[in-house]
Amino acid sequence: MSCPIDRPIPDVTNILTRLKQLSSAEEFFEALGVRFEPERLAICRLHVLRRMGELLVGDDLEGLPDAVAAARARSMLERAYRQLAGASPLETRLFKVLKDRDPNRPAASPSRPFVALDDILRPIDGV
Repeated sequence: MSCPIDRPIPDVTNILTRLKQLSSAEEFFEALGVRFEPERLAICRLHVLRRMGELLVGDDLEGLPDAVAAARARSMLERAYRQLAGASPLETRLFKVLKDRDPNRPAASPSRPFVALDDILRPIDGV
């Protein structure tokens, strides 16, 4: 893979404002000029965007020239895609629900007794 500076980004004008308005993973890849395989991205789209966000947290792009901000964002997206495109969600555990669930440990029992609403509303025999 080549350096992001080696390949121009399609349009860097107001790139940060434009990125904030995007909603799908494909839109991010297209806006930053990053190649991707649709079949692979379909499996890991949320994880790639989440990982990109984690990578960008430590890199303040505000105030940078558009070309520099775009190159850094592209680099983070490419890195996230490389890291996650072949991994399963359980391997990466980026989201809380997966971080909290250990597949080797059975689900925990509730700490308080549970009574179903149907049981409460059922008539009592003999009353």
